[in-house]
Amino acid sequence: MNTDEILKDITRGSVDVVSREDLAKKFASGKKLRVKFGADPSSPDLHIGHSVTMTKLRAFQDLGHTAVLIIGDFTAQIGDPSGKDSTRPVLDHETVARNAKTYTEQAFKILDPERTEVRFNSEWLKPMFASPAVGISDFMNVAKNVTISRLLEREDFRSRMKAETPISLLEIFYPLLQGYDSVAVKADIELGGQDQIFNLLMGRDLQKLYAQEPQVVMTMPLLVGTDGEKKMSKSYGNYVGLNDLPNDMFGKVMSVSDALMHSYYELLTSEDLAAVKAGHPMEAKKKLAGLITARYHGAEQAQAARTHFEQVFSRKELPAEMETFRAEKAGKLSYLLVAAGLVKGMNEARRLIAQGAVRLDGEKVAEDINFEPRNCVLQVGRRQFRKIEK
Repeated sequence: MNTDEILKDITRGSVDVVSREDLAKKFASGKKLRVKFGADPSSPDLHIGHSVTMTKLRAFQDLGHTAVLIIGDFTAQIGDPSGKDSTRPVLDHETVARNAKTYTEQAFKILDPERTEVRFNSEWLKPMFASPAVGISDFMNVAKNVTISRLLEREDFRSRMKAETPISLLEIFYPLLQGYDSVAVKADIELGGQDQIFNLLMGRDLQKLYAQEPQVVMTMPLLVGTDGEKKMSKSYGNYVGLNDLPNDMFGKVMSVSDALMHSYYELLTSEDLAAVKAGHPMEAKKKLAGLITARYHGAEQAQAARTHFEQVFSRKELPAEMETFRAEKAGKLSYLLVAAGLVKGMNEARRLIAQGAVRLDGEKVAEDINFEPRNCVLQVGRRQFRKIEK
């Protein structure tokens, strides 16, 4: 492909590219580019919302460039203020270390490990604040060249000041520390979510300060969750986890709206969008669910998940295989749901029953009834089943 074709493909779905002219020059140079993406391991699991930027990073790898994956083990202990209306809780080192391990394991479900350079930003940031402070002069050099007015240009900081919500000094430091990551690894390009634009541009500023060629900044949209309203987040319960089981992953993708499906195609696949829109929506959605499931579990598991979905939901049949639970004594249905491992606690069990999300042998249960042990099928939601035996 020529440079124009490469630019069209690589910027597909992007929000900001600063700047396209610089990106074209970097591609035209023929140089193997260092493409940076940083992630603070603030939680143990990733979902496909995180994969939007990683999928773009993989696209750069497929063009022959090097992915530089920054694990923000130092910055995670501060907390990125991007898009937040309050200060994040500070994480301890042990929690960050555990999360970092799962981050890298899950990231390699998308990235090619042979073309990925994994770096931890404590490598260069910790010495700046160590005792004796070996690198403190570097941080002072950064700090004296960045004004408070520049930092307070951030939209989230302005909103919090207007609402009289506290902003910690640590949060003020955060963009400088993330920006310095780009200096440390000599990034040619940095990728991030659209809420990261300020931090990424700070990296350009600091590279100029250190006489480096400024990185190109490319941001990607925040993926909307399966509810079709809020950004994908585990806390909102609208996520598709990279570690979800194949049937759950396939089923969750099938639950999204047709409009959202097209956004998923654009941001998570390289499929021809015109062909997708011209096809039948249900078949297109099954293909999307299959593509995403195959990426994390393989083609065979994805096909099995599709067969399971069509059997259970399209033809209203029971799944061919179900876990079995032996009910040995009578008791509330809510207790059975917990004991059978279908829910985590009694409150959740009672809430699902009240919402009409629980069925016995296909019949919706309206209240938390007393259950007498018998052979039956217990179902929660659309995807969870247990064969109950007495």
